[in-house]
Amino acid sequence: MIIGGFQKFSLLDYPGKISSIIFTQGCNFACSYCHNKELIRTKQYNNIVTPEEILSFLKERRKKIDAVVITGGEPTLQPDLISFIKQIKTLGFLVKLDTNGSNPDVLKEIIKTNCVDYIAMDIKAPFEKYFFVIKKEIDTEKIKKSMDLIKNSGIKHEFRTTVLKSLLSEEDIIQIKHLAGESKLSPQKYIPSKNLEWELGRQTNYSDEEFTKLFSLINN
Repeated sequence: MIIGGFQKFSLLDYPGKISSIIFTQGCNFACSYCHNKELIRTKQYNNIVTPEEILSFLKERRKKIDAVVITGGEPTLQPDLISFIKQIKTLGFLVKLDTNGSNPDVLKEIIKTNCVDYIAMDIKAPFEKYFFVIKKEIDTEKIKKSMDLIKNSGIKHEFRTTVLKSLLSEEDIIQIKHLAGESKLSPQKYIPSKNLEWELGRQTNYSDEEFTKLFSLINN
């Protein structure tokens, strides 16, 4: 495991639970709005904290933390992800996995071994617009396969979409909701920060009123 960051406490990242967050290093997407750009390159940093240090911390916090969230970067790029998750599970924690859905074979194995309790997958765009958002070539059949695996897994899950007006129209959001089907879709309003493309700070974003309307459209 190459770990690029570790947040000891969070009340926001696992629904209804106190969690710790592990940020894995490396991502196969390059979304222009990414706010974790320092995590994209696999070899940019060595481990900021080692897996052993994290496991030691967790052992001492078993009565104070409910869950561990593994995010990134893209966690499914880590070859020892499943074995690491199993070590966390043996300590008695719930585990939530955040993923971009690009590695359905890894997701299939994770679901088969029943080693996570919650999965959150980002749907970046309607399939025909994926390249426009992630700036990388991707076989969208893999994205679809991951979505189907998650929907049929029996594991608590949600799909998420970052909403920026210059990238996704109202019609796009409706298409994404159609892809999510009966599963929960959580839109996340784009917030200007240290993104990959500095020009994004100048883009017209959805107003709070428009965002509320979009939220109501996909939750009716």
